[in-house]
Formats: sequence, structure tokens, C-alpha cells
Amino acid sequence: MNKISGIAASAGIAVARAFILEHPDYTITKTAVTDVDAELAKLNDALDKSRGELQTIKERTLAELGEKKAEIFESHLLILDDPELITPVMDKIREESVNADYALNEVANQFVEMFQNMKSAYLQERAADMRDVTKRVLNHLLGIHYVSPAEISEEVIVIALDLTPSDTAQLNRNFVKGFTTNIGGRTSHSAIMARSLEIPAVVGTKNVMSLVKAGDLVIVDGLSGDVLINPSEAEVAEYTAKQEAYNLQIAEWKKLRDEPTVSADGKHVELAANIGTPNDVTGVIENGGEGVGLYRTEFLYMGRDKLPSEEIQYNAYKTVLENMQGKPVVVRTLDIGGDKELPYLELPKEMNPFLGYRAIRLCLDRQDIFRTQLRALLRASAHGDLRIMFPMIATLGEFRAARDLLLEEKTKLREEGKEVSDSIQLGIMVEIPSTAVLADQFAKEVDFFSIGTNDLIQYTMAADRMNEQVAYLYQPYNPAILRLVKIVIDAAHAEGKWTGMCGEMAGDATAIPLLLGLGLDEFSMSATSILPARSQISKLSAADMKEMAAQALQLGTAEEVAALVQSRVN
Repeated sequence: MNKISGIAASAGIAVARAFILEHPDYTITKTAVTDVDAELAKLNDALDKSRGELQTIKERTLAELGEKKAEIFESHLLILDDPELITPVMDKIREESVNADYALNEVANQFVEMFQNMKSAYLQERAADMRDVTKRVLNHLLGIHYVSPAEISEEVIVIALDLTPSDTAQLNRNFVKGFTTNIGGRTSHSAIMARSLEIPAVVGTKNVMSLVKAGDLVIVDGLSGDVLINPSEAEVAEYTAKQEAYNLQIAEWKKLRDEPTVSADGKHVELAANIGTPNDVTGVIENGGEGVGLYRTEFLYMGRDKLPSEEIQYNAYKTVLENMQGKPVVVRTLDIGGDKELPYLELPKEMNPFLGYRAIRLCLDRQDIFRTQLRALLRASAHGDLRIMFPMIATLGEFRAARDLLLEEKTKLREEGKEVSDSIQLGIMVEIPSTAVLADQFAKEVDFFSIGTNDLIQYTMAADRMNEQVAYLYQPYNPAILRLVKIVIDAAHAEGKWTGMCGEMAGDATAIPLLLGLGLDEFSMSATSILPARSQISKLSAADMKEMAAQALQLGTAEEVAALVQSRVN
């Protein structure tokens, strides 16, 4: 048995066999072949194997998820049998005496380009199907063994170098019991998504990929940050008991699901959840969320071959608002850039993408993208309590420009006879120090602030939160961060506005007493953190925490602040 340590990224314990997730290299070179018949036979064999796989996946999907979900695999089977695709591939092999993988790739790319240029949205979507089918056949032609995260059909623990946002968006938590990665931290997107999916995760292990083989038995302890490889029966029993004890604690927290969030001395605050997809709303409701404090809309744009249409976005936003049944939903407009890329946008490569062309900067430049999202949001506002916030705002001018575009689209929609709510609150994420310092001026024009501490901390400390070499500088309890948080909260309250926090700090057990003392109105966190936070706040005196927070602001280091909280709260 090997035991390695990483960063506890998502609470819980999972025991299952390892599934190694590696992205294949589909680099294809043109090769002259002498035996054309052998190459044709190779192609037919790859097509037959692909048909068999798709038939199995279709039948399983039909049984588990229903007819609608299974339709996509039926369409993939039709593509495999389409003579308009297969005949030209065979002709190319015969006429040019080239390798099958090259011939298939060339012909398929022509179809993809043709579909993408069609006006029909339905036909444009076929480009993605063509790519998926081509990759499946290429796997057999190139000897690649690859199963996508979406195709996992047995209980596993995913082992990866890292998980991209699109990887995590495909994970089925019925089968993926947990995951562990070589790189990443508590605020990496893979960690954040693990908490949204409510699956145990340990990240930043440095070497789990080199130590684990497919099929190894693995324990992921998302409470301690440990990963055990091929544990003994006694160790499996020990960790199973630990999981059962944790489940009992969860059952106790569940009793608070329908209770308000009130401190021991009667101060009410709001506990909301961060979500990435409409499916996450179930977890918000099950965990007693009083709203959605951050809906990360970029996941609508990921894992696709083109931008989502206004209608696709409208339906997603509408679904979330309706399912939250009148509770507030704060939607962040598109926040692409940094570590979140959209290949189909072909954004320029940058030396410092976190400080570059991203979020509101991209949206104000690409108004065609931004206006589509704003229209979808405005239309959805008729179905619930919608609040819109703009990310990465650095200047008042940026906020005003974004607001004006929103108002323009609102006027156009009304002229078209579309219903739009009159009570949409409009706010900004505070994640840039200049914005926090100037919060008193912003507070005169916005309806609310939501502090994005993941970025605020890295920008204030000049330390990339994804870089393990400077991870020690990711210090949510640093007095410099606490002072910026206080500036923002006080500025909002002076104008009768509210302040929330949607960074990971909002669900941190050490930070919660400090934030309560600083006067934070709304704490938005992973859904699974809500009930533990509610339990914690119910035992705290807001008045005492205010006094403690004032002391913390006068300290010099994050360690001194953490020690103060430890001495006063526990």
C-alpha cells in the first residue's frame, strides 16, 4: 500500500477502482501504403468495433437515462453507416494509396467545415457529432484506448494530471465516486466542481498519476487530503467506518436544512450556493440554500464547438430561476479567460492570461457575444428573482459600459413585446484591489457587491493561485485581505446596499467567524458547505465576532489571525 498526501479539495471518502484519464494525441500523418486492401480491411474493422461500442452505450443510456439521452448515440450510429461519409474515405484510400486514418480525418474535416457553415442550427450541431464519431473510429485505427468521462459506466475514482472544466462538466456522479490529481489547489476549477458535484477529491498530490495503474483499488480521503493505493482490508474497513461517521455528521446537519441562518445573538445572514449548471440546483435545495450566490455561466459555453444560442442560454437561466422558486439567483456574465478557454473563439495566447483579455474585457470588446447573453438573461428575468453581476470590473467606466449595453437590450426586448422584469438587481464582482479601494464610488451606482476572493487574494498578494511554488501566499486570513473586505462591506452599507462573497473563503470554517464580524450579508459557497456553515454560525455571537474581527484587522500576519480565531471560537 502507498499513501500519498495532497490537498483536501472536497469533503467525503470514496473507495473504488482507478480510472486513468489521459487525453489522446490525435496527430495524424499522411503515409503511402502498398497494400490498399489491408488498409480497407483495417478501416472496416475500426467501423465495426465503433458500431459495437455505440450500440452498447446507446442501450445502457436508454435503460438508465431514457430515450431522449440515447438519441445522440443513435445519430452517431447513422453517421457510421452513412455512405456519403464512408464511400469517399474508401475512394481516397484506393485512389491515393494512403493510410486509413489520414483518409478518414481528411473527409470528416470537410463535412465538419460544411456543417459549421450552414445556417440551420440543427445542422451546425451535426459538426460536433461528426467529430465525436471520427475520434471513436480513429481510436481503433491508431490503437488508442480512450473512454471519455461521459462514458464511464462503473464506480471509479478518476486519476488525472488535472481535470479541465469541460472534463468535470462530463462527470457522472453516479459512477465517479471521487477523483485525485497531480496538480491543483482548493480554488482550482476541478476542486470547485468536485464540491458542486458533491464527490470527494484530493488535488495537488504531485505524483498520483505515476503511482496508480488502471484498476488499482484507491481510497480518496477528501477530509484529510490522503490517497491510499491498494489498501489492505483493514484499511478499507477503517476508512469505510470514517465515511459512516461523516455520514452521521451530515445527517445532523441535514436537520438544519429548512432553518434560517441566524447567529446565537439573533443576526440573520444569507447562505447561498455557487453553481455551474442547472443540474446543480438540486444540490442547492437539498442542502438548504437560501439562494444562488454565483451561477458560473461559462460552463454553458464549454464542451461545445460553437457559442450557445440565445435560446439555449434562455432555457438554462429560466430553468435555474424556476427551480429556485422565487429565491434570489445571482448570475455572473461570461467569465472566460485565465484558465478557462474556449477553443472555438481562438483567443490570442497571452503571457499573463489572468491579467489579460478576459471576462468583462472580452465581453465589452465582443459585444455580439455579450448582447446575446444579456438578451437571454433579461428574457429569463420574468421567471424569478434574477440578479446580474459583471466579473473582473476594474473601473467605473467598465461597469457603466456594461450596464448601458444591458439597458439597450432591455429596451429592444420590450419593443419586441418580450416580458422583462423591472426588479433586476445589477452588481459587480469585487476581485481586483483597485475596485475594492474605490468601493465607496462603485456603491453609489451598483445594487450589490459580491467579493470574489479566489482572484482578489491572488491579485492582492501577486501570487498565481494555480502555482504550487507560491501556494503559501494564498492567504485568505491575511489582514490585508480582511481590510479590503471591510472596505467593500462598509462602502455598501453606507449606501444601503448589500455585500456577498462568492469565493471559496465564504465557506471556510476559519474565515466564517471573521466575515460574520465584518458584517458580510451573504455567504455563497459550495452547496455541501451550507449546512456545516449554518451549524457553525448558529453557535457564534455576531457581537463577539465583530469585536474579534476588529482585533484581527490590527494583526500583522495570516497565522496570527488564524490563531486568534482558534482561541476565540473553539
